[in-house]
Amino acid sequence: NMKYGLIAKMTSEEVEAKLERDHPEELLYVPVSVSMYWPDWRFAQELCLKLSKHHHWNVRGNAVLGFGHISRVHCMLERERVEPVLRDALLDESDYVREQAYGAVDDVNHFLKWEISA
Repeated sequence: NMKYGLIAKMTSEEVEAKLERDHPEELLYVPVSVSMYWPDWRFAQELCLKLSKHHHWNVRGNAVLGFGHISRVHCMLERERVEPVLRDALLDESDYVREQAYGAVDDVNHFLKWEISA
């Protein structure tokens, strides 16, 4: 079941500490927060690229969701780096990751004028 709520803006210290500890329950909202609030789209993209390979399905899914947020907030992503990750996420073993990938593909197609078929 998906739950919606306000995602808190995180400081760089909070983000770094959560990344260092690497506990899935702490990492869940890091890519969402960074992708929505971080002023540096490249940092947000790099974080989502890194976490899109995480072993926990929920962290992977939220990282993929982050690409959609970055495309909406910043209208920027490096296609040659992000598109392969989105394509892989569309085939992920987790239903949640695949669902987030479909949403992110819709966002990048709309906001960045990409043409990825989902």
